[in-house]
Amino acid sequence: MKGLRLFTLLSALSLTSAVIVSSCEKESTLKKTAYISDPAKVEMINSLRNLDGNGRLYELYYTEDYKLDKVLASGKTSVNDLFQYVAYLLYDELGTKAPEVDFGAGCSVFAVPERDGHDFLMGRNYDYRHSTEDRTTYLPTAAIIVHTAPEGGKKSISMVDGMHLGFGQGFYEEKDKDLSMMMALPYALLDGVNEDGFAIGVLALNETPAKQERNKTPISTTVAMRMLLDRASTVKEALDMLDEYDINMESTGRSSYHFFMADATGDYAIVEYTYDGVHENPCVRETLRGNDTLRCVTNFYVSPTMVGTTDGWGSNHGKARYETMRNTLQANNYTLSEDDAMTLLKNVSQPPTEEITSMTQWSSMYNLTEKTLRLAILREYADEHCFGIE
Repeated sequence: MKGLRLFTLLSALSLTSAVIVSSCEKESTLKKTAYISDPAKVEMINSLRNLDGNGRLYELYYTEDYKLDKVLASGKTSVNDLFQYVAYLLYDELGTKAPEVDFGAGCSVFAVPERDGHDFLMGRNYDYRHSTEDRTTYLPTAAIIVHTAPEGGKKSISMVDGMHLGFGQGFYEEKDKDLSMMMALPYALLDGVNEDGFAIGVLALNETPAKQERNKTPISTTVAMRMLLDRASTVKEALDMLDEYDINMESTGRSSYHFFMADATGDYAIVEYTYDGVHENPCVRETLRGNDTLRCVTNFYVSPTMVGTTDGWGSNHGKARYETMRNTLQANNYTLSEDDAMTLLKNVSQPPTEEITSMTQWSSMYNLTEKTLRLAILREYADEHCFGIE
């Protein structure tokens, strides 16, 4: 009996020791979240996956409530105010240092029926050159694929430039990197597609930022995109939803922006905000659609009302990329295979130059019918990644 009790005691001690070691090992693998303590949030953040092994492409399933209704009702539009408010809503405790966020987007986008006539595609290059302060070294971002499935809303996948939130290449593997700002990922998207095949991307314009003042709740660029991916099934629905808010881009980056959107029915539109001749900021929403020459857009206004402005039709900002896309689409009767569409993105991709809207960080090929994403990062077109909405 004594031998049996001794064996049992030793076994219990061994098991306890193993549990302690296992617990310590698990604790040591958890990443730092200075302002996040809720176990579910911590687990979500620590579920981030490094997909390319080099810290340039990550994937996260965002499983927590990011409180879109409260963000929409807040009317916060400046980058600092918006992300401070998001931190207030989603952090478990607030620090003394405000979140540091920065935005920008060059880019090229087009929409086209697939050549077999069954699917609709939207191709998008995200171009934005990150560099050291002295501009001697160009920096690849950490691209983050974010899956969202909001209660009562639509599932989607979207792309985030991690550098905008302070997350550069390999950030997740940095020992002491605070990852609390990952809670804000749903509001940092630059392009994406939802479960109904509605897709949207945003592109920069070198012009006075758009600002509407119609006594409606203000909405910022990325919050508008989040709302539309969560709630719109078609381009028409998206346009109706935008009508309910006053867009305000004054403090969302270095410039103004226009949207390109498309859906699984084959509809597509360029959404621009232009001058009314009275207000200092562009405030008239124009929707350009129904014309095959408007199936693509880069970084100048296509609206004829903006001719003569900094990035109006006469601007050369992105004009070579635009002509390549337009000529390719025309030469192919406005139909492309998925492979040809990806090749077109390759043909209009950019190496890093002195231009801030250079350096293609990723190329996204969205199949709006299948609700899938083919992705290449940093012009590595021989090494694609594929994703679906789950």
